[in-house]
Amino acid sequence: MAFSSDYWRKHSIEFSVGEFTGAIGDSVTVFPVVVAIAALTELSLTHLLLGFAVFQIIWGLYYGLPVSVEPMKALAALVIAGALTVNELAVAGLLAGVVLLVVGWTGTLGRIEQYVGQPVIRGVQLGVGLILLETGVQLSLDGLTLTLLSIGVAAVVIVAGYQKASALVVLCVGVIFTITQVGVPAPQLPALTVSLPSLSSISVATLEGTVAQLAMTVGNAAVATSLLLSDYYDADVSADELSTSMGMMNLFAIPLGAMPMCHGSGGVAGKYAFGARTAGSNVILGVMYAVAAVLAVGIVAAFPLPMLGVVLGLIAIELGRAGLDTDHLPLTLGIGLLGLMTNIGIAFVVGTLGYLLLEYMS
Repeated sequence: MAFSSDYWRKHSIEFSVGEFTGAIGDSVTVFPVVVAIAALTELSLTHLLLGFAVFQIIWGLYYGLPVSVEPMKALAALVIAGALTVNELAVAGLLAGVVLLVVGWTGTLGRIEQYVGQPVIRGVQLGVGLILLETGVQLSLDGLTLTLLSIGVAAVVIVAGYQKASALVVLCVGVIFTITQVGVPAPQLPALTVSLPSLSSISVATLEGTVAQLAMTVGNAAVATSLLLSDYYDADVSADELSTSMGMMNLFAIPLGAMPMCHGSGGVAGKYAFGARTAGSNVILGVMYAVAAVLAVGIVAAFPLPMLGVVLGLIAIELGRAGLDTDHLPLTLGIGLLGLMTNIGIAFVVGTLGYLLLEYMS
């Protein structure tokens, strides 16, 4: 793959305060989601974080831009809620990777996008947010004192004007609390293993999760990210290029124990808003993830679930707010609620048919 834009040749990589704060801006939603998955499933936090570490650096250097690498949030929400097993998560990530790679290589993303309207994508986001919120509330009920403490911390952060950082701050408070209970964990180096999920994990839930994730990925991780890179950095990175790199990333990373990952417009916006202007922020963030991977394993096992519930609730609210920024609120709300009451896959199919019907009637 050749470098996709002249940006890389025109701009050097910098390591400055702005690049550091930009890296923090991109980590706001990544760390909480990854810790939640590690705490609630048998997946290894070390391997999850190392996946983000490696590909933050790879794609930052490849594109020469502060691109983001984020969890595939629809699949993350489903495995957190118990709707997908760990093996089904891996299979769904690999299936999504194959589709994204083929779509990107063949340059067909634009033709697919026209059938998945913005209200459908927003509805899936809303549904994912509602699923995370339901799980977060259930976990929060396990300990009222820690839940109220976490809500108080989040309220202070939000009042101070840093709403998007509230989940990360609560997570940090939870880490400090855990260290006071179990002590500072000893560093642990991960074992390198390669494992492919069994084909028996291909289920209806797997396919529904894959379809729902692709709906979000097309709009948020490919098209919107391409537009933001152009607006913020005057970079010509097409949605098909981003789709290709996401496909390659998942096919390489998931067999090594990482989780399904994608690019994302939210991460790019977070990096830019907090000062990132070069791929230096990706290198800094990659190093931060790698250090956390070595140090944080012992903390996850003892992390208080009520505080984790509040973290999930805060992430859910952000996803829900993004989902409500729609061109057709009734359709988006209907898809979101249907996703909560049935599943995201059914909601996506019904929502897409509804969107196409509305387009035909107009």
